[in-house]
Amino acid sequence: MVTLTLLEPQKKTPIKQWHFDDETVIRIGRSADNDIVLSDSLVSRHHLELRQIGSDHNGSSWQVISQGTNGTFLNGVLVTQSWLPDDSLLQLAQGGPILKFQIDQQTLSQNSPSTSHTCTHEGNLPNNLFCIHCGQPLSVIQTIRHYQVLRILGQGGMGTTYLAWDGQGKIAGHPQLLVLKQMNADMAKIAKAQELFEREANTLKSLNHIGIPKYYNFFVEGGKKYLAMELVHGQDLEKLIYSKGPVTPNLAINWMIQTCDILDYLHSQEPPLIHRDIKPANLMVRNSNNRIVVLDFGAVKEIGTTPGTRIGAEGYCAPEQERGQPLTQSDLYAIGPTLIFLVTGESPFKFYRQRGRNFRFEVGNVPTITPQLREVIDRATEPLPRDRYQTAKELAAALAECKV
Repeated sequence: MVTLTLLEPQKKTPIKQWHFDDETVIRIGRSADNDIVLSDSLVSRHHLELRQIGSDHNGSSWQVISQGTNGTFLNGVLVTQSWLPDDSLLQLAQGGPILKFQIDQQTLSQNSPSTSHTCTHEGNLPNNLFCIHCGQPLSVIQTIRHYQVLRILGQGGMGTTYLAWDGQGKIAGHPQLLVLKQMNADMAKIAKAQELFEREANTLKSLNHIGIPKYYNFFVEGGKKYLAMELVHGQDLEKLIYSKGPVTPNLAINWMIQTCDILDYLHSQEPPLIHRDIKPANLMVRNSNNRIVVLDFGAVKEIGTTPGTRIGAEGYCAPEQERGQPLTQSDLYAIGPTLIFLVTGESPFKFYRQRGRNFRFEVGNVPTITPQLREVIDRATEPLPRDRYQTAKELAAALAECKV
């Protein structure tokens, strides 16, 4: 017998259950002709099928076949077709309904000696993270506490970022993929580096916004500091533009309005928080809903604290931030050059010219930038903070009027 349980998304408590005794195919979707009907806008009419493969003395195996427009996630991994281990969690679209899949354990024990069987992992593709038969990780680089490190996502001066698997479900109550950031050993000797790394952890822990990665854990293991946080399925704007080219002004404007909403949340904290590193590489678009997520909170600074280290990306950094005196308007300044990059596909530096006694962005010859949008970019990047938009809401409103 197969049991599917609809779970409450936050607490993972059961809402509704379905039991299937003899079915070999279970159809799930929004349409009324499915075996399980889920009336959620993220769910496709015929979102997925669960198929029983074989049923003999070795027991039965199940496969999931996804046909949903917004994708299906098996234990946090996006799949189109995969073996379905017992006690798996199926999420129909990122942010969509969550179903727990269970096979009756009594039936399994009667029909199968599989409890003593060790999977050989045969038949997996080279890039598979998990075995299509047993559902376990195929290659574990190392284990840090209960986190299994599967892959290196990136390496920088501050540390190494890993893709990790919480197989015990200690964080969210179910197994899931996450990001594990490790501070480099040589950086641990530098007080400022330690401060920035711990600041990112403390900042994320205090924030709750859909456009900011969720904080999971911060710990020290083997003398090294680690930050566990949400894995955002998507692509940052820098990689996206370099791979696909410039986007339409309307799409760029929509993304920057979303960024302004996240900045408004940060700037509304008490005391206000300044991100200090807004740039395309730190803005990710979620695959599931095309919404912006702001990354990298290592440079976040509370307003009113003493002037500090100069932090910020060349071309995106406001003049006062260059001097180590950032304001909330410094984050808004970065929206201007980011817009230029999104609609031209070129570095904002290319458009940086001397105008009078100051340097300004000159985009009058860019055909996709309308005069109205040019005025918004111009005001957002005024040399003096008092001459810019004063709040993220004000900038977002000005951008909204530029859409065509």
